[in-house]
Amino acid sequence: MGLKYTEEHEWVKVEGDVAIVGITHHAQDALGDVVFVDLPEVGKSFAHKEVAGVVESVKAAADVYMPLTGEITAVNEDLRNDPSLANSDPLGQGWFFKIKLSNPAELDALLDETAYEKLTA
Repeated sequence: MGLKYTEEHEWVKVEGDVAIVGITHHAQDALGDVVFVDLPEVGKSFAHKEVAGVVESVKAAADVYMPLTGEITAVNEDLRNDPSLANSDPLGQGWFFKIKLSNPAELDALLDETAYEKLTA
């Protein structure tokens, strides 16, 4: 499965029953230079659309929403140490956290690339 997207500008990549989550190119462009990220605690569970973290830039702060219900299994410590990864490689090394999915059916509500491009056009 390719990337899926939320209307709140998070991306999701599913690998088995785990989803990797980050912010999109569009989000990091809108934010500008990212200077701080607040990542969720490993082991904590969140409901779909619940605030799981915060990303702060020189321009603004924005909530990072949980795209799917589940438990945080990992956070990107490299991103915590170097928040600029959210700008330089948002779809790669700038990932935020990993989720063990509680309800894989929620994936059906996420946007595909075409729908996300229309949303951000």
